Amino acid sequence: MKTSLFDFELPPGRIATEPENPRDAARMLVIKNRALADSKVLQLPDFLNEGDVLVFNDTRVIPAQLHGRRGTAHIEVTLHKVLGGKAWQAFARPGKRLKTGDVIIFADDFSAIVQDKLESGEIDLQFECGDLQDCLKRYGTMPLPPYMKREVDVRDDKNYQTIYARRNGAVAAPTAGLHFTDRLFSLLKNKGVKWTFVTLHVGAGTFQPVKAEDTEDHRMHSEYAEISQEVADVINTAKKAGRRVVAIGTTSLRTLESSVDEKGRVNAFASETDIFITPGYKFKVVDALMTNFHLPRSTLFMLVSAFAGLDTMKEAYRHAIAENYRFYSYGDACLLTP
Repeated sequence: MKTSLFDFELPPGRIATEPENPRDAARMLVIKNRALADSKVLQLPDFLNEGDVLVFNDTRVIPAQLHGRRGTAHIEVTLHKVLGGKAWQAFARPGKRLKTGDVIIFADDFSAIVQDKLESGEIDLQFECGDLQDCLKRYGTMPLPPYMKREVDVRDDKNYQTIYARRNGAVAAPTAGLHFTDRLFSLLKNKGVKWTFVTLHVGAGTFQPVKAEDTEDHRMHSEYAEISQEVADVINTAKKAGRRVVAIGTTSLRTLESSVDEKGRVNAFASETDIFITPGYKFKVVDALMTNFHLPRSTLFMLVSAFAGLDTMKEAYRHAIAENYRFYSYGDACLLTP
């Protein structure tokens, strides 16, 4: 499909740079078939049924933004994907003059050696430090999306993290989950809704635009995902009983759809996934999706268009823009129940 089909105009003032407070006070556009309804995240239980199973991504965002020097040149590094141990794939800016063997110094006790330069623009880094997570905590900052166009502040350490995050590895938040609070979980429990957790360590590639003119020519960045046998059993039992599986975020959906076999059963899964979902894809697991509003021409807007229909999503986004919904990571939510 032509990527131009997934383009739309978004006024700059619609991009949220701060989250709602409290988180569950955010607005939520409910999209059922082609009908649109304005609501609030706190009303999510009203649109769910007893026995529905929500699937969350429990990845935890690490302080993946680093500032260092190669000689006298300033280098900004954004970690992208762990390669194993203290080796990471990363984006560097400026990166063109970097070459294999260069050393980037972030602090007296924290540096990295450029191991490789990839054709896609990333670099492979081998960090030299004691405990890498400790070094990142001391010298790194939260990797806010570039479209926020502001400096990171101390509030982002909490705001750009779900309240249930537990597994270090993401360099971008699973943003649909940012709306959830203890209060909302209590309401879901009272409704008889169940929930469980998968893991997908979101990479910085989630913010990369699709530059190809046709979706068939786009290469997805791979990300590590994991589903335990226990979680697979919960989901398969729910599907067998006719219960709905509701993905909280596109990362949860991609993880589930990456793990399903030809018979429609979810399997335990621990591997890289580069699943790219566009219109025409046949969903095998997920019955409903809660997500935020996404970038034009992005793989995520293509995914929601596959789930609910391109025409429906374009109309929904026109409505959201006209009604002053807040877009992107710190923005409002939408619930897709086709």
